[in-house]
Amino acid sequence: MNQENDILFLGYTTFRQEYKKFGIKLDDRRRHIYVLGKTGCGKSSLLLNMALQDILAGRGIGFLDPHGEAVETLLKLIPSWRINDVVYFNPSDIDFPISFNVMEKPPSPEYRHIVAAGLLAVFKKIWPDVWSARMEYILHNTILALLEVPNSTILAINRMLSDPDYRKKIVEKLKDPIVKAFWTKEFARYTQRYEIEATAAIQNKVGQFISNPLIRNIVGQVKTKLNMRKVMDEGKILLANLSKGKIGEENSNLLGALLVTTIQIAAMSRVDIPEEKRKDFFLYIDEFQNFATEAFATILSEARKYRLSLILAHQYLAQLDEMTPLGKSTKVRDAIFGNVGTMIIFRVGAEDALFLEKEFHSKVSSKDLVELPKYHAFVKLTVDGVPTEPFSATFPPPPKIPEKTEVEKIIRVSREKYATPRKVIEEKIQRWVENQPSLEAPKPQELFEAVCSLCGKSIKVPFLPDGIRPVYCKSCLKKIKKSDKNNSQLKEALKEILKETKNENKNS
Repeated sequence: MNQENDILFLGYTTFRQEYKKFGIKLDDRRRHIYVLGKTGCGKSSLLLNMALQDILAGRGIGFLDPHGEAVETLLKLIPSWRINDVVYFNPSDIDFPISFNVMEKPPSPEYRHIVAAGLLAVFKKIWPDVWSARMEYILHNTILALLEVPNSTILAINRMLSDPDYRKKIVEKLKDPIVKAFWTKEFARYTQRYEIEATAAIQNKVGQFISNPLIRNIVGQVKTKLNMRKVMDEGKILLANLSKGKIGEENSNLLGALLVTTIQIAAMSRVDIPEEKRKDFFLYIDEFQNFATEAFATILSEARKYRLSLILAHQYLAQLDEMTPLGKSTKVRDAIFGNVGTMIIFRVGAEDALFLEKEFHSKVSSKDLVELPKYHAFVKLTVDGVPTEPFSATFPPPPKIPEKTEVEKIIRVSREKYATPRKVIEEKIQRWVENQPSLEAPKPQELFEAVCSLCGKSIKVPFLPDGIRPVYCKSCLKKIKKSDKNNSQLKEALKEILKETKNENKNS
């Protein structure tokens, strides 16, 4: 790649009405780009023009779109020579669900905890109303257990918590001593009532997610055809149409966050090849606050060395702040302004303008930021690793759609490579559901060795003794019950005697 191709064209400077072309170098892109501005000011056009240049230059990109319009436009702009590189992730394509198992067994044991932490961060973000330390603890051990066993999917989370026979089968295969100890020594001692209370929120939320066949058919496939490491290493074009209008807001947010987490893990796995051999991958995320978990700070600070470059866009700063049990968290906002190299600020509201005026060290007034016309912005560009003074710029309109497009062919090729016919998936999931051990002939009840607390006789009981509460054999238990019955009869007789005595005293 020559030096000219190393520079991505962005727009034109407007200093003193002199319009000069400017762009950003490849190495400076690795420090990430942040785009902020109200709806209709030109953000999407900028992202489309940047992504199209990357596609035409043969680079690998990912584009996550919660509205769907930008991705649908990009589909029409794909040149014929890159058709085979496209991975079209479209959950609303119900007849050909893409295979995306986020719980496929990791290639090496050390990645299990990274995957589990990433999934927990996703669930914590989308379920803040029910999240608790207990829920996190149980879900963490559930995910770690399932990640250790082949052929697990998100569908197995609820089954692990509700089906004792299935749980036993999984636990028997575990090798991690800490995870195994949780299930055999802690969870096994939960009373039935406590177990129901502790797992109800998890089963409710996961159940809502997987009860939707549109989502279930994507995350319920055992074998993942969407290998994110290959997407990055081979310079593929991942286009994710996460339209909220078609799949619902919560499903869009969850799938988007899972994609971001999977891309992060894939990027980190590149540690096994030298840095100079890692192929650059550019991830565009529109309305990124929908998919930004607490782990986002880690991505921003570490992604550069793994050659994962982020282009993040959204509308206003308050979207970055999240309410937590401890109050408002500015973790994502702090990560943005602490790690992003280049900022492109379109028209914003008054509150954001005041904050950005300080960020720009009063080089740009809040009034100027509020009154920016369409396709105009202030840019704080990184050049050779050094941030420049902010300057005004204008950006081109969206790219023109050619008369002839390859959309149908792109979708067909992507389906053949990464999707499975709906009927095939649903039959497999149905067989998995029907194969639950708890629906088969009842198995003999498991018994545990114990010693009667009264007579010292060796006995077997249907629960695990805790060494604190007394355990009795059948004969001793009968005696205790009979004694209790006699004691209660004696108490009733004494009450009657006392009552009669009181009445006699009154009469006398």
